[in-house]
Amino acid sequence: MSTFKAFLKRKDIEISLKRYGIDALGAMAQGLFCSLLIGTIINTVGTQFHIGILTRTVATIAEHEYTVGGLATAMSGPAMAVAIGSALHCPPLVLFSLITVGFASNALGGAGGPLAVLFVAIIASEAGKAVSKETRVDILVTPLVTIGVGIALSAWWAPALGRAAMKLGSLIMWATELQPFLMGVLVSVIVGMALTLPISSAAICAALGLTGLAGGAAVAGCCAQMVGFAVMSFPENGFGGLISQGIGTSMLQMGNIVRNPRIWIAPTVTAAITGPIATCLFRMRMDGAAVSSGMGTCGLVGQIGVYSGWVNDIAEGTKAAITASDWIGLILISFVLPAVIAPLLNQILKKAGWIKPGDLKL
Repeated sequence: MSTFKAFLKRKDIEISLKRYGIDALGAMAQGLFCSLLIGTIINTVGTQFHIGILTRTVATIAEHEYTVGGLATAMSGPAMAVAIGSALHCPPLVLFSLITVGFASNALGGAGGPLAVLFVAIIASEAGKAVSKETRVDILVTPLVTIGVGIALSAWWAPALGRAAMKLGSLIMWATELQPFLMGVLVSVIVGMALTLPISSAAICAALGLTGLAGGAAVAGCCAQMVGFAVMSFPENGFGGLISQGIGTSMLQMGNIVRNPRIWIAPTVTAAITGPIATCLFRMRMDGAAVSSGMGTCGLVGQIGVYSGWVNDIAEGTKAAITASDWIGLILISFVLPAVIAPLLNQILKKAGWIKPGDLKL
């Protein structure tokens, strides 16, 4: 056993929740951002501003036409897998081999491909690391093992993992349509908390394909955390803290939350309020890329996702036009309500003595 542990340590193979559930998952979200999400944004900008170079076909592969954004979107599987491999400290031959693994697992996983990529890329990465530089023909063995394990698991697991993820995502979306108030609260609070925790809410939403009304609730929860923390900590962190949390990430407050968990009450209660307002009052839907549901105001990606969903719905004929109510709902849910409710709740907690000056200092 000690010999095996020494081997794992030498190969930097760490079987832990942090390595796989935080590092790998967070990296996967970055891979999605740099492919699927950026591709979606490019397509939306090109369509809305009539930019020819962004809307015209730049490549035709197997009779499928691709725009610039389309090419970026098509590479989401490889991008996720390589990002995961980077987080797991894979050597070059393993890392480059994951391009094939990511493409296979994402394609075979269907709409639930991101979840398949997460599982398959982790195992293929560790298998590749285990054999890396163990033979004199490393340039052959390492890619063969990494790709072989990845392709085999993709064929075996990816379809089932993809279906399971989509069924769970569909169940959440169906339940939200059926019970918009209750599910608005639950989805908003859970996804919002995931955004602040050192895990990736974006990757979770992408893996589950969380869109529609449930996606709107997820956006509301993420905005409540980010804008809520940004505004209520403004007296202590100034404009730097406002920007870094408001359009960066509320995860910056994680250290303070560990020291005093009560500072998390105001943004979380805010999410419980704005979630059902989004689902019941404004019927705010996130019909863009599912990864946008878990981004909140980070780079305004959540808002761009909602807007691109409106554009897609209009193109498909399921929405007549973007109304004033749509814009009012998006602005209130994303910015105004979190900026008002969270600081008010925080003041109440301060008066109760639960939060002290300096508790929110970054």
